[in-house]
Amino acid sequence: MKRVLLLLCAPLALSACEKADNEPGPGGVTVGEARALDEAAQMIESEAPPAPEATQPAK
Repeated sequence: MKRVLLLLCAPLALSACEKADNEPGPGGVTVGEARALDEAAQMIESEAPPAPEATQPAK
């Protein structure tokens, strides 16, 4: 029974080890800003490229 309780509480304890959003992160931005930049990059990369007609100059 103690093992089950320990296994259920372990993820909660480990999640508290995460850095706060306002702590310094990579590249001189905060952790929250770095996360937002990563999410924005994923959104841009997941979009389909424009149709070939849209990339040709108008005549």
